[in-house]
Amino acid sequence: MIIEIDLHKNVEQNAGVYYDAAKKAKKKLLATKSAIEDLERQLGEAEIKQEKDEKAKEIKKKAGKQEWYEKFRWFYSSEGFFCIGGRDATTNELIMKKHTEKDDVVFHTEMAGSPFFVIKANEKIPGEKTLKETAAAAASFSKAWKLGVGYTGVFSVKPEQVSKTPMTGEYLKKGSFMIYGRKERYNSELKLAIGIYKSGSKDEDKENSREANNEGKPMCGPEDAVAENCEKYVLIFPGNVKSSDVAKDIMKKLKVKVHPDEIIRILPAGGCKVGSEAKGR
Repeated sequence: MIIEIDLHKNVEQNAGVYYDAAKKAKKKLLATKSAIEDLERQLGEAEIKQEKDEKAKEIKKKAGKQEWYEKFRWFYSSEGFFCIGGRDATTNELIMKKHTEKDDVVFHTEMAGSPFFVIKANEKIPGEKTLKETAAAAASFSKAWKLGVGYTGVFSVKPEQVSKTPMTGEYLKKGSFMIYGRKERYNSELKLAIGIYKSGSKDEDKENSREANNEGKPMCGPEDAVAENCEKYVLIFPGNVKSSDVAKDIMKKLKVKVHPDEIIRILPAGGCKVGSEAKGR
């Protein structure tokens, strides 16, 4: 190392020059070190984010393609009947026109803004438990959930009582239908449960049905239905917690690894409140 001395300055002045230069060099070194640390932190965060994104993609990939019924609300009743419901005017229309048969049972709330729910009877007669569970689903997925009420009125009819032909002078908007004739009425509580569907062996018809390809999928429906078809479940009620936080809470309580969007998709519209702990066998 060569040290240059300015002969026009004394020893103290020359020393001062080098002292100032050393301070500047130290300051630059600290700034460089800080920049390196910031870069390392950013790289670390980017790697963590990439790893999380890859895990999320993997979970989503494992979820597989959507089945036909997943464009609707769906659940199995505690008696093994497959039930589907609309999400909006378009799916209400689709259910009633394409997926309702003469032996099925149709549900709707007394208020407007409700999904149609249909019990797929498959030439069997649904029991009282299935009827009450489907009424509860129609109530809970209606706009009454967003209003935060505890109970709401629901009715059931036969498919032939549902018509797209309005009365004289009236107009039916998309997703709406006229209901004619006698109705069976229910007063249903707004409460749902979410679990991971697990098929059983007691109902061979269910196991062999076209709807049975839903093993391991999140299922949302009335408590008795979910308790019968899922090993563990969490109750949800009308509330104001946003869907993404609800999904995380449910996944944590059920101890399952599914994509959060799978949970969010099956939640009722309007916010939720999650039960304190998971239930089940």
